[in-house]
Amino acid sequence: MGKVPFKRILVVDDETDILVYVAKILRRENYEVNTTASGKEALEIAKRLLPDLLILDIMLPDMSGDEVATALTEDPATAEIPIIFLTGIIRKGEESEGLKSGKHYVLAKPITSQELSKVVKQVFYG
Repeated sequence: MGKVPFKRILVVDDETDILVYVAKILRRENYEVNTTASGKEALEIAKRLLPDLLILDIMLPDMSGDEVATALTEDPATAEIPIIFLTGIIRKGEESEGLKSGKHYVLAKPITSQELSKVVKQVFYG
C-alpha cells in the first residue's frame, strides 16, 4: 500500500474543546496538525508553515475569521491555502455541502468526525 501524502493542517478556534476535538480527529487520520486560538497568531503560523489547509473559526476574540482569510488571500505566499470555516452562526443544513467560494468551505458547529473527514478529503482529493 502506498504512503499517504504528507498534509499539514492549521486549526484556529478560541474554544479549547473544539480545538482539541478537531485536532484529535485529524491526527488520527495522520495529518500533521498545528493549533492556535488567535487570529493574529494564525497569520504568523500560516506564513511560517504554509499549511495545506486552514480550519478557521469565524468568531475569534482578536480578529474575525473573515479578516484572517482576507489577509491570507492578499499575501501571494498564502493566497492558495484552502479554508474550511467553522461557525455556530449558521445551522446544520444551511452550509450547502460546505461550499463557499471556490476553494473555501463552511461547516456548522457542532461538527461530527465524519463531516470533518469528508470535507477535508474533498478539499485534498476532490
